[in-house]
Amino acid sequence: MINYTLSENILKAEDFIRLKVSAGFKERPVDFVKSALKNNLYDVVALVNDEVVGMGRLVGDGVMYWYLQEIVVLPEYQGQGIGTAIVNKLLDYITEHTPEGNFTCVGLTAAEGKEGFSERFGFAKSRGMNKYIVREGMTD
Repeated sequence: MINYTLSENILKAEDFIRLKVSAGFKERPVDFVKSALKNNLYDVVALVNDEVVGMGRLVGDGVMYWYLQEIVVLPEYQGQGIGTAIVNKLLDYITEHTPEGNFTCVGLTAAEGKEGFSERFGFAKSRGMNKYIVREGMTD
């Protein structure tokens, strides 16, 4: 098993772009990504020897609706629990920041072929939204 650490709220545009491109997504301009990252509610990166090898971020209103975005791990580091650790950290953050007894809806967009990963966390395809996977009622 690989030795990695998780850090919060340090995601840089350059790392975001590098990870997204490694997963086959289109490269975005740095200024565009910097603006997007300013609107994060929270982000988590996985570090191996001070190199960002994985990331995940939360967007939404931070009260009732949360969306897990850009859960990406470099291909050579996949299958080692890094993505799972990132998602668990994001879900823990949501749980910690949602008052007990309140409705919460958590969604994510699963990349094609990666739906099984999100299903392991209890997410299921939502009616009427092909790409969104929703887990409702995290708190009762």
